[in-house]
Amino acid sequence: MAEPGNEKRFWNCAFAISGIMITLVIYGVLQEKIMRVPYGKNKELFRYSLFLVFCNRITTCAVSAGALLASKKALDPVAPVYNYVAVSISNILTTTCQYEALKYVSFPVQTLAKCAKMIPVMVWGTLIMQKRYYGKDYLLAVLVTLGCSLFILFPASTDISPYNSGRESTVWGIFLMIGYLGFDGFTSTFQDKLFKGYDMEIHNQIFYTTLCSCILSFTGLIIQGHLLLAIDFVSRHQDCLFDIALLSTVATASQFFISYTIRTFGALTFATIMTTRQLVSILLSCVWFGHPLSWEQYIGAVIVFGSLYTKSFLRTTPQKLTSASPINGGEATLSNDRS
Repeated sequence: MAEPGNEKRFWNCAFAISGIMITLVIYGVLQEKIMRVPYGKNKELFRYSLFLVFCNRITTCAVSAGALLASKKALDPVAPVYNYVAVSISNILTTTCQYEALKYVSFPVQTLAKCAKMIPVMVWGTLIMQKRYYGKDYLLAVLVTLGCSLFILFPASTDISPYNSGRESTVWGIFLMIGYLGFDGFTSTFQDKLFKGYDMEIHNQIFYTTLCSCILSFTGLIIQGHLLLAIDFVSRHQDCLFDIALLSTVATASQFFISYTIRTFGALTFATIMTTRQLVSILLSCVWFGHPLSWEQYIGAVIVFGSLYTKSFLRTTPQKLTSASPINGGEATLSNDRS
């Protein structure tokens, strides 16, 4: 008979895994649906990615403010405001590149390309935090980059999805994904610097960063003239409004499960769950949205996920503070838009 402590740990782990998998898989499907599937009889495409950023951030900001008030913790900023603004700008650019990339590359390509985020994390970590990495970290980065390159450069020639928007451009999509990886790496590294430089509670950072993001994304929508256009679109397409509301809800809910998992089981368990989630999301997208894979893409996927799982299972001892492993790429810091 299982001991009560082990049984409780099992159910806690099941709760964490199911929470992350459900929220982030739904998030991934909704991303692709909103940005790539036409709405209504006239087959209109939703083109206002900054509006999605605004909706996500205002939801997360409200929840984090509620968490701070419920815990009776101070709402005052811990760090100078310009630090929150820097993270906010970088995160907005990260998320915008991510959503815009879905107009030009498929979700499986985008998801697998995100696995290469360890490379910019290592670069920014060296420049900003003066961290050092070991040979195995560089080997892993090379293998993952090779796998991602195979997946991106050798798409299936028969990839004609029933939802195909006719806007695919691999080159432009790759540029957007490079922008995503670069900005995401900076966001993760700079947040890490804030946590180490200030006695900062995670909800405090999330609240002020998302508050800045709300202001900046709202301003961007006004300058672009997209705010009223986006509101008009969702008012005419109630199913799109529902999709955006659900996207923002699961994006916020996932933060609870991510924080809970890392706090309870550690970063290693979290990294393994996230790798599995990416694999499930790719397979689900291929089935749901009709993305066939070439044999080169299968090889690329095996190289990427094989490398990540090997890294996870071999990483049995905690690392020294003077080194850093880019396996998570800052997944759990601000928003799962980067996950």
